[in-house]
Amino acid sequence: MASISGGTDIVSCFVLGNLYEPIISGEIQNKGLGLNVDIFNDKGNSVKNVRGELVCKNPFPSMPLKFWNDKNHIKLKKAYFSKYPNIWHHGDYAEIKKNGGFVIYGRSDTTLNPGGVRLGTAEIYSEVEKFKEVKESIVVGQAWDNDVRIILFLVLNQKYNLDEDLSIKIKKQIRVNASPRHVPAKIIRVMDIPRTKNGKIVELAVKNVIEGNNIKNKEALANPEVLEQFRNLEELKY
Repeated sequence: MASISGGTDIVSCFVLGNLYEPIISGEIQNKGLGLNVDIFNDKGNSVKNVRGELVCKNPFPSMPLKFWNDKNHIKLKKAYFSKYPNIWHHGDYAEIKKNGGFVIYGRSDTTLNPGGVRLGTAEIYSEVEKFKEVKESIVVGQAWDNDVRIILFLVLNQKYNLDEDLSIKIKKQIRVNASPRHVPAKIIRVMDIPRTKNGKIVELAVKNVIEGNNIKNKEALANPEVLEQFRNLEELKY
């Protein structure tokens, strides 16, 4: 058994299993062949045993060369090469352990920071998806009172309503199985969730809408119209 991490955009894995290495619990065994994968801090320095940004320092055969209708490769450069010049920045928080194994923590652009503590959204999703009432969900952090509070949006299955009882059950399960810090400050029902054209939900777009910021790469969304239901919500004004 081996865990992997990469992306549909590279048609490959940056880190993956290896039949000839031991498996260590909680770690991915090593880099993909021919991929000079590393972990950078915000200053662009290589780090180990510390969470940082997953990067690839060399070109590789399956690297996308351009985006459709992207004049002068502006969108491509902005997506992957803007944080570290000429270095592929994948947008994942990761760590290289002293034995060479990798830990992937989740997307660096969707990490929550309530009280200055970094929390991944995966722990919340894994609990919410256990409820039969919930069809889909999306979690974002909202800047609030000089801090960040967690907002959980739900798309419910037919015949179910978001009442106080359901909200309490969801919060309790998150508190018990994740942590008290993961409990959302607000749970709000929506009818649909924005996603990219290959089906990934777009947390950052929702965060920008509820905070009144500009939405980057809106043209990459399959259903940009649904963002309007997140705008100027009364529940987020108090």
